[in-house]
Amino acid sequence: MSKRTPLYEGKAKVLYEGPEPGTLIQHFKDDATAFNNQKRGTVIGKGILNNRISEYLMLRLEEMGIETHFIKALNMREQLVKAVDIIPVEVVVRNVTAGSLAKRFGVEEGMALPRPLIEFYLKSDELGDPMVSEEHIMMFGWADPLELEEMKVQAIRVNDFLSGLFLGVGIKLVDFKLEFGRIFDEDGNVYIILADEISPDNCRLWDIQTGNKMDKDRFRHDMGGVEEAYQEVAKRLGVLVDPNKPVSGDGKPKKVGKKAPVKTGKTIKSPVGDASNNNDI
Repeated sequence: MSKRTPLYEGKAKVLYEGPEPGTLIQHFKDDATAFNNQKRGTVIGKGILNNRISEYLMLRLEEMGIETHFIKALNMREQLVKAVDIIPVEVVVRNVTAGSLAKRFGVEEGMALPRPLIEFYLKSDELGDPMVSEEHIMMFGWADPLELEEMKVQAIRVNDFLSGLFLGVGIKLVDFKLEFGRIFDEDGNVYIILADEISPDNCRLWDIQTGNKMDKDRFRHDMGGVEEAYQEVAKRLGVLVDPNKPVSGDGKPKKVGKKAPVKTGKTIKSPVGDASNNNDI
């Protein structure tokens, strides 16, 4: 990789200035963190696998009419993405009790919820990413009511699609985290689009037959086999790559049939940063 000045370095990715205005290069690292950065480590090849898994899932979502920041893959670790103003609220969708939800309410992991549960968390390492309500979000201006509703609608659509996609390869989508950003057109209209990544770093994925965990929980709880679990997810999705073999620049065909995003309300700028801080859900 040529020498470039990073615009922002997060826990799992580095953002560089893109080749054209309004674009960024998103570089996936092998670094792994958990418990709000209290636990750190390295998972060899994780960046390559997350890059390919997220690319594949973003393209499938685009085909379903869900606008994302993904433009194209550049190489094994990097993507060209749209520069967005990240909304400082993480949207967590839960289908099964696990993680902090099970701990918070003292319930057993693995209980299927009667319907998808949506939770919101403020993106703030300093505050430990506290859970917030819709009223908090609107009261403090992190998102307006129209933006918040759009985020919820998109989150449910993503959940419906990904649940079916993973089911088809023998994986249960337990829960996952999404982040959204604002993008503006030449007339000043603001759109809400999906940003960050979708990978085993921010999804809980369990094997349907065995219940084996195939995500970052293996790193969080010292279960071992982290790289193998990520590789298995990539293999089932058909995107497993040999990290020792070079690949072509784009990696995937250019997406088609993109559906225009829904316009939302007022235009509010927020800092552009690394949308993936990989906090625990």
